[in-house]
Amino acid sequence: MVLGTPNLLDGSLASHLLSQSAEILALLRSNHAKLVTAESCTGGLLAALLTHHAGSSDVLEGGLVTYSNGLKMSVLGVRSTTLSDCGAVSAETVKEMVAGALRVSPDASVAISVSGIAGPSGGSEEKPVGLVWFGIMVRGKPAEAYHKIFSGDRTAVRSQAAAYAFTLISASLASGTP
Repeated sequence: MVLGTPNLLDGSLASHLLSQSAEILALLRSNHAKLVTAESCTGGLLAALLTHHAGSSDVLEGGLVTYSNGLKMSVLGVRSTTLSDCGAVSAETVKEMVAGALRVSPDASVAISVSGIAGPSGGSEEKPVGLVWFGIMVRGKPAEAYHKIFSGDRTAVRSQAAAYAFTLISASLASGTP
């Protein structure tokens, strides 16, 4: 059991995510970088995994859980027109989410955002259950967006999304840019 919640993350998956999060913290330290997260469908899972490790506060500025569109707008500055035209699960929204996260966290040098449809309901033909969009932004550079379609139940989708988000953070830090 991880995070004090039964069955949230068990066994090898939990081990893998905790290992990935430790690697992210090491990369942040070696790059003298600080991270902020803006999470929707992962509901704070990235920040929780990172803060599982002692000393994370020196490189993690914080995590913003903006599950509702209202909070995406009021906290992160996502435009209502973006949400109405593109939806919460879109490249445009996750780009605005990471830009907003860096705006509210002036000491962070890199931000990650996650917005998706974890299921079991809420999907459509255009945006199926398992679709997750990710935004990544290094301060001073344009935001980038990526998407994946994951399979499995809600926990599996959220866990796979966390793993992929860590992969994106790692790739942005490996370049030594932040």
